[in-house]
Amino acid sequence: MDPLIDIEIEEDGWLDALPDAIAVVETGVVAALKAVNFKDQADIVVLLCDDAEMKRLNAEYRNKDKATNVLSFPAPKSMQIKGVLDHLGDMALGLQTCVREAKDQGKTLKNHVLHLSVHGTLHLLGYDHIDDAQAETMEDLERRILNGLGVADPYADGHA
Repeated sequence: MDPLIDIEIEEDGWLDALPDAIAVVETGVVAALKAVNFKDQADIVVLLCDDAEMKRLNAEYRNKDKATNVLSFPAPKSMQIKGVLDHLGDMALGLQTCVREAKDQGKTLKNHVLHLSVHGTLHLLGYDHIDDAQAETMEDLERRILNGLGVADPYADGHA
């Protein structure tokens, strides 16, 4: 089944910087779900916001007083109804950080947002990079997914 992906554009600059932002995020989310053979009906909410909102979210939920590129908030198991609808969680992407990182890393914004959409979705599915073994597993999966989308290895030059 196709996932239900609700993309909220809070920062209008997203469509100026990346006119097909909605399609790019959807592509990344769907590719990540397919890569792990997720077959249940799923719901994911994605917020495209500015760095001020990312800083607020990062401070509130991670005690880090700075903006970041992507945040993922996996839904509690109680919000998942097997066979009906799995609310996997919410994700947010910060425009200014994404634009700056893409430029600094010599990547297109589209490819960077694809990567971050895949990365964030994998977090919603329980993947993490807290230790080296987890990071290696998650990054290998990201590389495979992105390769299938025609995106170069985002970790090849030490950037993520």
